[in-house]
Amino acid sequence: MFFGFWIQALRRALSNILDQRLIHFISTGTITISFLFFGAFILVWVNINAWLLEMGQSLSMSVYLEDGIGEEERLRVEEALEGLSGAEVTDYISKDKAMEELREAFGPQAALLDGLERNPLPASFELVFKEVDVKDTDPEMIKARLESLPDVEEVQYSEQWIDRFEGILNFLRTAGVVVGGLLCLAVLFIITNTIKLTIYARRDEMEIFKLVGATDWFVKAPFLIEGALQGLMGGALALGFLFGLTTMFSLQPLVTYAIPFIDIVFLPVWAVLGLGALSVFLGLVGGLIAVGRFFNPVVG
Repeated sequence: MFFGFWIQALRRALSNILDQRLIHFISTGTITISFLFFGAFILVWVNINAWLLEMGQSLSMSVYLEDGIGEEERLRVEEALEGLSGAEVTDYISKDKAMEELREAFGPQAALLDGLERNPLPASFELVFKEVDVKDTDPEMIKARLESLPDVEEVQYSEQWIDRFEGILNFLRTAGVVVGGLLCLAVLFIITNTIKLTIYARRDEMEIFKLVGATDWFVKAPFLIEGALQGLMGGALALGFLFGLTTMFSLQPLVTYAIPFIDIVFLPVWAVLGLGALSVFLGLVGGLIAVGRFFNPVVG
């Protein structure tokens, strides 16, 4: 009996959606955009946080060489780096390779680099300390030691990037809460008003149901399901768009000069389930608000 009631309510809700498909299409599209912005904040936060956690497990350094040094000087610097305790030279990036990676990072805008008269990027060594305790290691001391080597112009290490990105991470966390709250209110407003329009369009039918003895829940249930379906469809479409964007960007790893490779990943399971549950919850709440405010006056 219970399941039969809700199955019948679902059928009526789907029928209502088809009858008012233009209104529901516009509403669902707006909800999708709202969840897309909210999900994008979470996606960026998740990726930066994962990158910071990964970077925090090891100490890595970029050792930039002075411009115009010869092969003999380069080998001397490499030998000095390999002599450091616990250090491993993972890569040597020549000036040409650095420019090539920068062009790849710029993508379609790489033509902007054609106006350069010379290659301003320095050659560099990528250095990783894998067998040291990061907490007990003084990166500033290692940095000063390396910068004192002949033919070394500058040294940057991962902790410096972590400090910079932690500020961005804190900003995204705060902005995500504020923007997420505003977007949730917007979704509630959209769903509530859409259900109100549906109620007005079907007020004659609802009065007939009441006259023949239908219970309040028999009349209300389809509108609650409509709200839940709107929220669910909007959330699912937003997650689908985010997954497509993540897949597109992950096909070519993000490479930015002086920053290690960043592998872009999709939202974790908890975030996907959370957004899905939030979308359904907001849909139900929106339906309840619409029915609670306008049901009694409409059906008299």
